[in-house]
Amino acid sequence: HRRRRLLRSGRRARRMLLTSIFAGRRRENGRTVSRTVRQARSRRREPARGWAAILVAAAAAALLALPASSAAGLRVNGSTTVNPVVVEAAEALRADEGSEITVDTAGGSSGGIAAVAEGRAEIGMASRPLTEEDRRRFPGVDFRSVTVGLDALALVVSRDVWEGGVRSVSPDEIRALYEGRIADWSELGGPDRRVVFFDKEPGRGTWEVFARWLYGDLAKVPLVSLPTVGSNEEARSKVARTRGAITQLSAAWADGVETFALALELGDGRTVTPTPEAVADGSYPLGRPLLIVTDGPPSPEATRLIDLLLSSRGREIVARHGFLVPQASREAPAP
Repeated sequence: HRRRRLLRSGRRARRMLLTSIFAGRRRENGRTVSRTVRQARSRRREPARGWAAILVAAAAAALLALPASSAAGLRVNGSTTVNPVVVEAAEALRADEGSEITVDTAGGSSGGIAAVAEGRAEIGMASRPLTEEDRRRFPGVDFRSVTVGLDALALVVSRDVWEGGVRSVSPDEIRALYEGRIADWSELGGPDRRVVFFDKEPGRGTWEVFARWLYGDLAKVPLVSLPTVGSNEEARSKVARTRGAITQLSAAWADGVETFALALELGDGRTVTPTPEAVADGSYPLGRPLLIVTDGPPSPEATRLIDLLLSSRGREIVARHGFLVPQASREAPAP
């Protein structure tokens, strides 16, 4: 018995000794590595990790220092009316020079103006004039504009309304249609059909030009409950597919097959059709400029696009999309 107790004591002592020797070791890739070795390795890694952090920070700073247009190409945002002209010009520049140009229409004219003011785009497209409200909203922005085309804004109806005999409307009739006081086309000598007025979203250049002309001030526009449309393509598509439909739309987008632009009956007894010629001579009251907007002088990339739009090639593009080609003008800086 005494011998067994001595053997057990010896085994316990041996285990305690081994535990002391191997304390702090762990298994790495099938090998036992002591704490001392791990600490030495960590010290060797620290300088490398420090240099890696410095290099990452330097690369990030370099990217932040680049102008946004250099990192992402030329960014254009705004009006769906101006969009087809700019897209065709941008495709020409891509083919000729390999330019990187992104064109977006989120938010319409007001969205494009805001994108320029907030640095999210180098060029804004607008189908309405710049206003004092724009300048008050973005007081630190030096808005500049270039007129690349002129457009006639029209009231556009579906084929059944047109073929039913409604070919023109007066401002009073437009107000009554918009406010719901005329609810059936038969009240205007048209078909016995309910009026479906697709209203352009507020903030769109089309809506703002329409509202200012009809009510004089945006604050005077009554609150209406109408189905809304965003882009010109959406507006035209919905009018074409809906019986009894009407919307505010560029006359250039009325195809004369499924959608038709109404003439305006003016107070002096004249009825004026929304044609480029009527816009040019001032007889049609809903003419509007198509603008390219920048914050201050345009960047070199933006200048190339603007120069193309003002060239004979660009003017052909503007005319091909149904707009009037103006005597090009650049707005002077705001005082």
